[in-house]
Amino acid sequence: MNHGGIFIIKLKNEVLREVGILARCIQSISDIKYREIKLQRGQFIFLTRICESPGINLIELSNILKVDKATSTKAVRKLIEENYVLRERDDVDKRSWTLFPTPEARQIYQYIIKEENRNIENCFTGLSLEERETVYQLIKRMGQNIEHSWKELKKAKRIHNEE
Repeated sequence: MNHGGIFIIKLKNEVLREVGILARCIQSISDIKYREIKLQRGQFIFLTRICESPGINLIELSNILKVDKATSTKAVRKLIEENYVLRERDDVDKRSWTLFPTPEARQIYQYIIKEENRNIENCFTGLSLEERETVYQLIKRMGQNIEHSWKELKKAKRIHNEE
């Protein structure tokens, strides 16, 4: 398409825009709901993964969530300040820290999962069980497809920073 000498490339598919809209809506709902339990923007995803994998380290947490280590460090530091996470030296690698949920975190974990389930049900309204499974499998496969590019970019960034 030509607009005054500028060629505009058309987007091949709107799926990522729709996924982004979905993610931002859920993020916004969650941020409002979780303020009352002193969780700031996006911290609930870190907290749920720590509750689900007690003893996880920061690098594993970052890789699961597909965020950089600095983002994880900042989120975990705030969770520690709010008494939701305990940090302990790794028994094997003394340079590393492992993360554990506090009793308070285990309590709010149940609340967070109920809220996540409510969001899932809202998103799946009007879809059959088969459609729900298809959506899950397709999005999971899309995530696996893009993960390779994410890892390559992360590797290139690490190499660039070492130079």
